[in-house]
Amino acid sequence: MPEKPSEKEEEYFARIEFEKKKKLEHEKHLKLAAEEKNRLKELHYMRCPKCGMELVEVHYKGIAVDKCSECEGVWLDYGEFESASRLEKSSLEKLFSVFKR
Repeated sequence: MPEKPSEKEEEYFARIEFEKKKKLEHEKHLKLAAEEKNRLKELHYMRCPKCGMELVEVHYKGIAVDKCSECEGVWLDYGEFESASRLEKSSLEKLFSVFKR
């Protein structure tokens, strides 16, 4: 006849089972978060933050500037503002003239 597990053994196995389930839930949440992040990226990629229309990428002196096809807003990605600020005054004026109406 099998022996009844001691209280400490039951506690040990319950803890192991809990940790396994906790790990599975954590992995499930990470997967859902990654899927949601990808869904949002696909939904918003190259869209104007102001009006939601498509952005057109314009390259000038190594800087990729995004311009809205509807409201004509101009958007810079991370680091592009710093790159634009390092341009000479004449180059900066030429960059701005590209976006004049």
